[in-house]
Amino acid sequence: MMTRRIGEQQKLELVMLEQLVKPDHLLRKIKKHINFDFIYDLVREFYSEDMGRPSIDPVVLFKMSLLQALYGISSERRLVDEVHHNMAYRWFLGYGLTEVIPDHSVFSYNRKQRFEESSVYEEIFNEIVLMAIGKGLVKGKIFYTDSTHIRANASNSKYENKEDEEIITEDESLLTLINEKRESKGQKPLKPAEEKLITKSKKVSKTDPDSGYMHRDRKPVGFYHLLHGTVDSMHNIMLGIHVTPGNVHDATVYVDNLDHIFESYEIIPKYVGADAGYFNLNVLEELSERNLIPVIGPKRYGGKKGKKSKYWFEYFPEEDFYKCFEGQILTYKTTTRQGYVEYESDPKICINCPQREKCLYENKETMTISDCKTKIIRRHVKEYYADEVRAFMKTEKGKSLYKRRKETIERIFADMKELCGIRYAHYRGSEGVKAQALITATALNIKKIATILSK
Repeated sequence: MMTRRIGEQQKLELVMLEQLVKPDHLLRKIKKHINFDFIYDLVREFYSEDMGRPSIDPVVLFKMSLLQALYGISSERRLVDEVHHNMAYRWFLGYGLTEVIPDHSVFSYNRKQRFEESSVYEEIFNEIVLMAIGKGLVKGKIFYTDSTHIRANASNSKYENKEDEEIITEDESLLTLINEKRESKGQKPLKPAEEKLITKSKKVSKTDPDSGYMHRDRKPVGFYHLLHGTVDSMHNIMLGIHVTPGNVHDATVYVDNLDHIFESYEIIPKYVGADAGYFNLNVLEELSERNLIPVIGPKRYGGKKGKKSKYWFEYFPEEDFYKCFEGQILTYKTTTRQGYVEYESDPKICINCPQREKCLYENKETMTISDCKTKIIRRHVKEYYADEVRAFMKTEKGKSLYKRRKETIERIFADMKELCGIRYAHYRGSEGVKAQALITATALNIKKIATILSK
């Protein structure tokens, strides 16, 4: 029998807010397992003890920001509206059914005026991470790092071209390695190069000058911020967050971000994982100096189709020469100022080689030939760091650890974008985007801690 409800229900009912929140609601788990009282100590310096009118509870303000991140609410105006109507949100904040919710302007004032130049958001993030460590949710065996782009709150068409002057200085440690190699082969050492002043032109957004114009392969073009994140492999707890302009390369801030995590939590893993974008010789050298084993995918050879790359040639470190797939020797020729050691084949042998078409071609950037008769392989003086990583990545251990990368850091970034709305920047300026990223990462960590402990 079909039943129809006639009229609106306006009868007087006696209810308790506690009854309106489901027993298995996520906010119940968070309220049970997470104590937010530490926030009072972190923000005490921003409030007067005995002057001014009473403030809104700072824990309530943070909890509302937490709700915004957890449920992907796009703006602070909409957040206030959602809290006004949602009984579970009111219960979580400690507000009654008829109490007035704080105005949205309170959030923008605190972010822009009170906390703009402070580290309060980062300190809250760190406290939650320390809480996860104390609960045994961080194993510290391997940390995975990656970056994801956040669309800047700016128009791609409103920009100006600016020229920046940059002084290029020579790497003294690299020059030392180069000269050691040259002298061991009986060649004259290179003199230190003079400093060079170069001018670079770049696009600067008029709306958000802190963003960067990103132009990468298989990436969107425009003004973006880059979110660099590091997670622990055990439960995907986010350990570090760093925001840069979109035109900053991932590898330039990678090691510094790891050092910051090591200093903050006094945890140093055995392995560190990342994708091929971090496969940089200077990065691999610094990781080796810290006794870390890189689990980083090597860059793939991008040469011409049908041609053999230098990795088809076997290098003999003790004899310091290469051997081609026909068994011929490529001997030392010179070491360039850029740090590349060149090994050259015998043109009399190459001219009659049956594999000549697969080996010789003209490409001055990687491997070149002279009149299509000589093969030259270039090997960097720091190439042995890369050799160690490539060898480890071919083992079953290396393959299994690298496979976990997409299940950890990439999964976290997917959740941050799809569930928490961080695909787009809500605010302008690096500080605003950093605050959004930290609150979002904190929200995911809190959700994960509460969910695991509830089991």
